[in-house]
Amino acid sequence: MSDGSAGGARGGGDAAPRPGAPGGARPEGAPDGRVKEAVAAAWSEEWGRVVAAVIAVTGDWDLAEECAQDAFERALERWPRDGVPRSPGAWLTTTARNRAVDRLRRAANEALKLRQAARLAPEPVATGDLVPADAGGDALPDDRLRLIFTCCHPALPLPAQVALTLRTLTGLGTAEIARAFLVPEKTMAQRLTRAKSKIRNAGIPFRVPRREVLPERTSAVLAVLYLLFNAGYAPGAAGPDQRRVTAEAIRLARLVARLMPREPEAAGLLALMLLHDARAAARTDEAGDLVPLEEQDRTLWDRARIAEGVAVLDGALALRRPGPYQVQAAIAACHADAPGPRETDWKQIALLYAELARRAPGPVVELNRAVAVAMDEGPARGLELVEALAASGELTGYHLLPATRADLLRRLGERHPAASAYREALALAPTEAERRFLLRRLSEVEGPPAPGTRRP
Repeated sequence: MSDGSAGGARGGGDAAPRPGAPGGARPEGAPDGRVKEAVAAAWSEEWGRVVAAVIAVTGDWDLAEECAQDAFERALERWPRDGVPRSPGAWLTTTARNRAVDRLRRAANEALKLRQAARLAPEPVATGDLVPADAGGDALPDDRLRLIFTCCHPALPLPAQVALTLRTLTGLGTAEIARAFLVPEKTMAQRLTRAKSKIRNAGIPFRVPRREVLPERTSAVLAVLYLLFNAGYAPGAAGPDQRRVTAEAIRLARLVARLMPREPEAAGLLALMLLHDARAAARTDEAGDLVPLEEQDRTLWDRARIAEGVAVLDGALALRRPGPYQVQAAIAACHADAPGPRETDWKQIALLYAELARRAPGPVVELNRAVAVAMDEGPARGLELVEALAASGELTGYHLLPATRADLLRRLGERHPAASAYREALALAPTEAERRFLLRRLSEVEGPPAPGTRRP
């Protein structure tokens, strides 16, 4: 990915009103603002933990979300009167769990439900290297780690994995998730409901997978998080829902990296997200149009986030088990370290893309390698690689192939072939922001129309 280049609760409904919405009666003079801030912070940091804890007790996803919502609503009512607890997450988790136990007991018509209500702690799971670094002697992983792996179970289709991860671990409402992924709210609600039904009916366990299948399952978890990030970072994805999805993807990546400290690819993915997100403010201009990487105002890049991303990457590389996310993060770090396009180490970037192609082969990787080679060895050499990709047919219908070809032809002074390639890319571009960018490039190579003529 590069700039300018190659079932909720009650059947999938929205989550509870956002923290800060009016709660119950409040005594005169209570610190309303401070309480609302505390509840809002807890919603962001603790929602997934609360839901995961209740699922661990009850095995019921819808009940867990409903009881988590109840806990936050009670916080809005009680904290103004009683004060914000020293540990808001523990208060919310206990309240939600007690609410779930009460619900099960009242509804219990058979012994099984009574046993579920009495089971107040999840059974130990052997996790070995998955124990968090600060866990001390506790052999249990965080319940959220079990929740992430359950959401990303291979029995669920990828779109359902993505939606369920967002819904359950972040508390985003169904409508917000639907808008972020550009699908109707009804479609997203059905997707969430089917995913939860699949987990229930197929008996998918709420646990970290066995050690022998952990590598492939970890790859699936990281792929879902990266897909979440890309949904918000994609060109033209500038709305508040998309930005929130990106922020939640980074937050979840931090969580996974913290809970799996010996998995370097988890840290590599976090570093990659941080380094890309550091450029977010420079990727579009005031009109919302795309700004390619070489034209971005680098003073707008978030240097603190870049420093964090580089530090996280260094920690991952120190484990000496490189993987595709670490390689991609190293490419992003090369861009972040350069004062400008001319100072960018394009030779190193081309070599890193070659390494990425070895570890995660694919035509899109080759297209990005061609761009790096063009910057290092000249546009003619890059165009050779692009033409070979076009001849293979592997990227047919992918708008960045003709867009890259057009850019290289433009740099070679081949204006008419470049214009033709820009028109081809324009017909395939998936977003309005990308179409506007390609139209600007097309107008540049076509030049002003002759007097008395019309542009076709």
